[in-house]
Amino acid sequence: MNNPVFALHEGTAPLLVSLPHAGTVIPDALQPRYVPRALALEDTDWHLAQLYEFVLDMGASLIVPHNSRYLIDLNRPPENTPMYPGVNNTELCPTRFFTGDPLYIEGRAPDAQEIQRRVASYWRPYHAELESELARLQAMHGHVILFDGHSIKSELPWLFEGKLPDLNLGTASGTSCAPELRSALQQVLQLQSRFTQVVDGRFKGGHITRSFGRPALGRHAVQLEMCWSTYMPEEPPYGIDVARAGELAPVLRALVQTMIAYKPHA
Repeated sequence: MNNPVFALHEGTAPLLVSLPHAGTVIPDALQPRYVPRALALEDTDWHLAQLYEFVLDMGASLIVPHNSRYLIDLNRPPENTPMYPGVNNTELCPTRFFTGDPLYIEGRAPDAQEIQRRVASYWRPYHAELESELARLQAMHGHVILFDGHSIKSELPWLFEGKLPDLNLGTASGTSCAPELRSALQQVLQLQSRFTQVVDGRFKGGHITRSFGRPALGRHAVQLEMCWSTYMPEEPPYGIDVARAGELAPVLRALVQTMIAYKPHA
């Protein structure tokens, strides 16, 4: 399914892969309001649709938005409450780059009314489709897993201290999925030695993971935040590194296979 907000590929396995920050479109009418640097979209989760394309052959569903996170962040709550209190956060409609620099020309950032229009036009349709597709898959299998895929530059002092581990699995501190699923995914990460990894570290899962993960109701949600350096250079022009991506691919495939094979305790 393809609509103005997202592309959805429907699968039959009990898994929906969501890539909420992979979009690269800023509507033409809005572009003059951003600083010129913003049009390079430097904070995009680059190349994730390509990296996760393999899930289609495994029977999973895949949803990818068209628009950039600079328009609206689909992984933030609609009330715009901070995801990680006590540290710097980007907003529902971001006004800063991940470096902390202003994203908009002075005085051109969206006001409260425009933010609500963007929520209605972009955020709600994406989340409604997440709900609809999860319900469809759960009706087929009795349970369903939402896997929220992300990537980020490994060092961003405005957002976090030091360098991130390569692979950051988030389960909202164990509340968004069953403990045995969390353990199985953690084991996949621990059995490989190519990439550093952590579970529920700095990135525990954003709004999508926290709001859709209801393991008691047969709905499990997991987030993976990967450093760009696992598959690409971290400086422009942000092209994919085929060799690095080739090393990452078996780990992603093992995680996805683990989720597809997961069977809840009776």
